Amino acid sequence: MEYKFLGNTDIKISALCLGCMSFGDPASKMHAWTLNADDSEKIIRHALKLGINFFDTANCYSAGTSEEYLGRAVKRNAKRQDVVLASKVYFNDGHLSKEAINREIDGTLKRLGTDYLDLYIIHRYDYGTPVAETMEALDGLVKAGKVRALGASAMYGYQFYYMQLAARDNGLTMFSSMQNHYNPMYREDERELIPICQQTGVSLTPYSPLAAGRAARPTWDADTARGKTDKVAREKYDSTEETDKAIAERIFRTAEKYGTTMTAVTFAWHFAKGVTAPIVGATKEKYLDDAVKAFDIKLTDDDVKYIDEPYVPHKIVGAL
Repeated sequence: MEYKFLGNTDIKISALCLGCMSFGDPASKMHAWTLNADDSEKIIRHALKLGINFFDTANCYSAGTSEEYLGRAVKRNAKRQDVVLASKVYFNDGHLSKEAINREIDGTLKRLGTDYLDLYIIHRYDYGTPVAETMEALDGLVKAGKVRALGASAMYGYQFYYMQLAARDNGLTMFSSMQNHYNPMYREDERELIPICQQTGVSLTPYSPLAAGRAARPTWDADTARGKTDKVAREKYDSTEETDKAIAERIFRTAEKYGTTMTAVTFAWHFAKGVTAPIVGATKEKYLDDAVKAFDIKLTDDDVKYIDEPYVPHKIVGAL
């Protein structure tokens, strides 16, 4: 495992982050394919054995049970100071208002069973709350010791830059990470958001780095519970299936070239693009084993160009 610092902070994170949207009570009706508490703990334990210390969840994942499962597993299998816990706020009453942020962080901390969060991420941009109110509320959490660092997710470049300026100009805590939608089949953020992050020292920790598995297998569809029921993934990717299949084919050929898996090649592609820690969503241990194989290869510039060449512009998916 490789480790890097989160943005300009002293927080050291593994170069792979375990995404915990796969964990939670299916009865919450968020997803039909989430793992129960015991199976979630098995995946988390395996991640820890592989050297992964960075875990990402959200207050809205499976009605909070994702946070509960993660907190329980960490308490049983690791020392709190040895892991980096991230969660999110937005998909809740009040979105990013001061009242909502202060309410939701307390709920998150309680469910995780900890008195502080390493990274608190705003899940989306809030058009209904003044930016100053949001940034002051988030800064207040840092000053109170409830949060160590701040991050943002899925928004337009101008929105992120505006929020960063509001924090900087008012002496408030700035964002250290960006969790955006990014993979070989969706690269729209290369236009503005990613350059802004790179120029300001903000770590990239993208979600859906494998395009919901479409960049990890030679077939477009998967005969799995998630493949059959994940309507969100279908909405993200199926409209561009015909053009994006060519990208999957090139990832497959590159994997053959290096004698490895498509998953490894896709994560190696992320590292070649300057990503700090892509988020791995795993329901089976072997998916994590495939992901860490990315550290055994280094794609050349020609490899990256070969994978990138078939890409065509996509409609925006993620930013509201």
